[in-house]
Amino acid sequence: MSVALLALGGTISVPDRARGARLSGTEITAAVPGLAGTGVVLDVRDVHAVPSGSLTFAQVLDVVALASRAVAEGAEGVVVTQGTDTLEETAFLADLVWPHEAPLVLTGAMRQPAMAGADGPANVLAAVRVAASRAARGAGALVVFNDEVHAARWVRKTHSTSTATFASPGAGPLGHVVEGRVRMLLAAPRHEPLPAAFDRERLEAARVALHVVTLDDDGEQLEGLGTAYRGLVVAGFGVGHVPGGLAPRLGELAGRMPVVLTSRTGSGSVLRETYCAPGSETDLRQRGLIDGGFLDPYKARVLLRLLLAGGAGREEIAEAFARRG
Repeated sequence: MSVALLALGGTISVPDRARGARLSGTEITAAVPGLAGTGVVLDVRDVHAVPSGSLTFAQVLDVVALASRAVAEGAEGVVVTQGTDTLEETAFLADLVWPHEAPLVLTGAMRQPAMAGADGPANVLAAVRVAASRAARGAGALVVFNDEVHAARWVRKTHSTSTATFASPGAGPLGHVVEGRVRMLLAAPRHEPLPAAFDRERLEAARVALHVVTLDDDGEQLEGLGTAYRGLVVAGFGVGHVPGGLAPRLGELAGRMPVVLTSRTGSGSVLRETYCAPGSETDLRQRGLIDGGFLDPYKARVLLRLLLAGGAGREEIAEAFARRG
């Protein structure tokens, strides 16, 4: 049984605040108690040794390509270690293009290796077990943290410092690692993967803005957005509402580019036709905004950018969000 482990940067690779050098993948795995006892042969490779906040779409797709190559060469699964700042977004990006039955497992740490109670070793051990487990096959990209297995589709970072930061609001974890055994209890819906190969210039040009609606929002921040971006995700109040005065400006933008409506709450779906006042979800849909469903704003931005980079038109984009949102 072999698993490829691709090491990026992040807290899990920072030995302490005084040292600038990062731990390699080999150094990270050498500090994991019980890893040798799993019987899993690890193929450890160092990729992008950068904080996750500095990762780009292109770099994440490069990691997915390396992971695909490892599976083609015989790996039963793949583990990616990275920083947690963007983990929920990189996991979803990977999930959208991952075509294999083999699990693609992302993990990291909230505490540096030199800190008391460092969580990196336990997370790596659990992630390797999930990547090697037949029970996790076909589940797509997964986030394994704190002995919980989360679907990339639902997972969120919910706390700035807690080791139990990753959760799946409204859905819960797909499974758990208990006494070294992977117990999968639920299955997330899987969709046909998007093409993994993107023209880098088109990917770079497919810029998508995110606007979080706030109290008394007049939309001045949106001025000129149509010339710099090709799409917009709106994180509205509650079930998908905005101030009435903002609605016409969003409608005007929706006539020029795809505008996706999501909720800023972090859990639950936007509605479609329950409220009808100016700025309500019904009003915004009539103005051309696309229903983001259950997708949070950050994941909606990832999906919209990939669709635009792939040349999708407005109708294709609306259909994709109807299926995946």
